[in-house]
Order: sequence, then structure tokens, then C-alpha cells
Amino acid sequence: MIVLDRRLSAPPDAPSSLRLPLSAQQREGLRGHRRTTCGEDLLLQLPRGEALEPGEWLNSSESGVVVQVEAAPEPLLLARSADSLQLLQAAYHLGNRHVALELHPGELRLLEDPVLEELLRHRGLAVLHLDAPFRPEPGAYAGKGGHAH
Repeated sequence: MIVLDRRLSAPPDAPSSLRLPLSAQQREGLRGHRRTTCGEDLLLQLPRGEALEPGEWLNSSESGVVVQVEAAPEPLLLARSADSLQLLQAAYHLGNRHVALELHPGELRLLEDPVLEELLRHRGLAVLHLDAPFRPEPGAYAGKGGHAH
């Protein structure tokens, strides 16, 4: 098993053959067992710090193996509205529930949840199901020594 214990500050000289797809929640965990796209077993033993970011490079001080983090596709809800106030109100209500959101012009993305889907439809938004990488907003205090929920 490969132990990944370091983050690289720059991409390696040679492209990596190992890719590590992780959900948004898995990218927050810096320790534990993971599996690459080709089935290689990995053990993350990274120092405490910020969540992993898609595109980030990790390596093993023992073997020199280099792995690139990817955002894995996840079941999402895509909520749209042509009315920007309606979209802002939906984001406000989701924020009050501490729901992780990915923001785009004219749309919100969140992890699939039937209760939240009903709330969004009730508020008049068009809601679609989507399998895609999820990259939620990091939050106001991310990377600034604040706390996380």
C-alpha cells in the first residue's frame, strides 16, 4: 500500500499516472484509505490543514509516487431561476441549514436531498438531477484559521 504523506507545492516534472477521484466530503479528510482510478490502494497520512483541492498533487516520501486529486462525480441537484432574487432567497434558506453550495450564474448546485429538492421546487425554482463533480464554496473563514461545520 502506498502512503501519501506530502502535498506538492508545484506539479511534478513528469505527468502522474495515478489519479485520485474524491467526493467533496472525502476531500476534507486528510487521513484514511482511498483508491485510485486504476484500483491502487492508498493511505492518506497528510498533516492537518485545509481540504484537498481538485488538481492538487500528493506524493509519498517513501516511494516517490505522485498522485493527482480529482473531484469525483456525485449525485447533485441543479436549481435554476431566471429571477436572481428568487435564487438569492433559495441560497439564503439553504445557508440557514448549513447546506454546502456550489454557486454559478443563474444556478445553485447541492448534494442530492429529497427534502431540499422539495423546498427548492416549492420556492419556484426549476430543479434538475445531475451527476457531476461538486466543488462547494469553501466558506467565509476557510483557510483563515476559523472553524468549520
